Amino acid sequence: MMLLHMLLVVMSITASTLVIADEPPVKKYYVEDIKAAMFKHIERNIDEDGIFRIRDEKTNEILELEFVKIHNPVRQISDRIYFACTDFRVHADPKKLYDLDFWMDIETGELRIYQTKIHKEPRKSLIYGWYKQPRYTFVNDKVVPLY
Repeated sequence: MMLLHMLLVVMSITASTLVIADEPPVKKYYVEDIKAAMFKHIERNIDEDGIFRIRDEKTNEILELEFVKIHNPVRQISDRIYFACTDFRVHADPKKLYDLDFWMDIETGELRIYQTKIHKEPRKSLIYGWYKQPRYTFVNDKVVPLY
């Protein structure tokens, strides 16, 4: 009985190893790859005046923004999903900053942005001036709305 159990365990390990060996290895992307994909996406989506337009899901307004920077760190969320956070300023009022989050996958064999969300919006404090108010937070890499 013990011998049969050991034989089944060995066969199961061998079978799962064979299945894994048949799958192509997932290409690993690094910080410079993620940032390059972001710059490429932003460049493709800005107009001749450097304006990046995005529909605000909350207000349904089309925002006209200018790219400022990509935050560090950019990161890998899973085998096939990568993430970057950015700052964009309002075209008509550069003191107002939006924080936009971008999710990328590798389904096409290269990093491709598949989701963009407004993470933080500009708010004004009488004491501190303009700041970025978060709309959501992350719990185990999942978006959790704050309000």
